[in-house]
Amino acid sequence: MMKKALIITGNLVQDHEFIYPYYRLKEEGFQVVTALKDAKFCVGSLGTNIPSDKDAKVISYEEMKIGDFDLIVIPGGAKCMEYLRQNQLVLDFINKWNQEGKIISSICHGAQMLISSKIVKGRKISGYYSIKDDINNAGAIYVDAPFVTDKNIVSCPHYKYLGDWMKETIRLYKEKNGSKDSSNGLR
Repeated sequence: MMKKALIITGNLVQDHEFIYPYYRLKEEGFQVVTALKDAKFCVGSLGTNIPSDKDAKVISYEEMKIGDFDLIVIPGGAKCMEYLRQNQLVLDFINKWNQEGKIISSICHGAQMLISSKIVKGRKISGYYSIKDDINNAGAIYVDAPFVTDKNIVSCPHYKYLGDWMKETIRLYKEKNGSKDSSNGLR
């Protein structure tokens, strides 16, 4: 069975935080699907077409189904999250996904989606330093580390840690699916 990853994002996503996991997951053998408003390609904050692969599979937020995917990735981008976190359908999807214990991997301002989905209380979460208060005020414990793993959530504060973050995301996926790998970071 093909492994499937869903990247949930929108206009003005932080380009690096979308592009790196997109191709890293494909390299790992995942079919990668991108969920975007109205299933329309968009533009990253640095001007990159998102997704940059013209043959990419893109679905609308309304088409997201929990049973169709093995893990989700939530890239950051302050402006992207400002708008995306207002979409109750997406927030409900992330909340239900978390209830299933399925892997959620967020980076930078992507932690705002975790906050607005009401899934961070009592958990160790990382995100961009400017949202530290938001994370703590939502009842989570902010941790500044290249990645933080708390149960099914892998979070990361900044794209300078893209490699560490995705390595941990893939390690956790393999662990939950019967394959082990070692990594460094805070778990």
